Amino acid sequence: MVRRKSQIDSVREAIDQLNRELLDLLNRRTGLVEQVRALKVEHGLDLYDPMREAQQIQRLMLMNRGPMSNSMVESVFKEIFRASLSHQLRRGTEQAPLVLEKTGTPRRVEVKGCSIGSGKPAIIAGPCAVENEEYLEVVAEALVRLGIRFIRGGAFKPRTSPYTFQGLGMPGVELLRKVAARYDLRAVSEITDACTLPDFAAGVDVIQVGARNMFNYDLLTRLGNSGKPVLLKRHFAATVDELFQAAEYLLAGGNRNVILCERGIRTFEHATRSTLDISAVCLIKEYTDLPVIVDVSHAAGRRDLLVPLSRAALAAGADGILIEVHPNPVAAMSDGSQQLSLQEFERYLEGISTFL
Repeated sequence: MVRRKSQIDSVREAIDQLNRELLDLLNRRTGLVEQVRALKVEHGLDLYDPMREAQQIQRLMLMNRGPMSNSMVESVFKEIFRASLSHQLRRGTEQAPLVLEKTGTPRRVEVKGCSIGSGKPAIIAGPCAVENEEYLEVVAEALVRLGIRFIRGGAFKPRTSPYTFQGLGMPGVELLRKVAARYDLRAVSEITDACTLPDFAAGVDVIQVGARNMFNYDLLTRLGNSGKPVLLKRHFAATVDELFQAAEYLLAGGNRNVILCERGIRTFEHATRSTLDISAVCLIKEYTDLPVIVDVSHAAGRRDLLVPLSRAALAAGADGILIEVHPNPVAAMSDGSQQLSLQEFERYLEGISTFL
């Protein structure tokens, strides 16, 4: 027994020595990471390069001779890379990014008894813009009948052209609030100006930050102090790293009710409005516990692709879908080509039913 204990102690001492050596190596690695960060900042490069990370892991697994399994190698080095990214994003402070905190349990955002990120995908549906109470009533009735709990509608519509419909403003927020309350639905709408926040927050259940405002840090700071659930859309020219840093403004203000949204990025392709970045959904799930939903309507810009895009998004791990539904898309005051009629919406739900 004494001899056996001596052998164990000897092996443990060897392990302790290796731990000290590993610590020294990791600290040396962190020093090199800091040098890389400084060079990236100097040259305006993204701090996060997912392609390089994937290539590094593949090379390490090819070099692996055991007894560690390749899955263990992948798991260990992903944690090292995640810690390195967290260190880079600190930007000279001792505060590690909250967006990268991984507990192993996905965060849920609770909205009046409904969860986003609970495991069952949430469907957020409604017209692109709030146009009138009659249209909202028709959509709300259909949503309740189909078991949908969230209704969306834009009251403020930031548009590329100043001559297109800009929304009804606060009267539109009030219409959405009234109809949502009447049908026990949770209202989702986009805010464009921090000055409207007190009245806006009283009228909706989830505040959407549109793609154009993802870089509006004053607005994000104000929303971070509000505690209200926020749906943050990725800008059509933003990297995943930039989306994380925008979310950090919300989290740093104390707001933990944050939902990220992939809505497509700008590429050279013109067959669709944007190019839906499915890999972004996977990366968001890899690096953060925040729920992520996908806006398939704005990604496609056309209604015929919404079922397969939604299937792909949900298969990649998305926690929900944002989709536009209108009683009469042909007569819609904005984005009619990407909105589903109520009949088309029913067929759409049947097309994605295996994921719901």
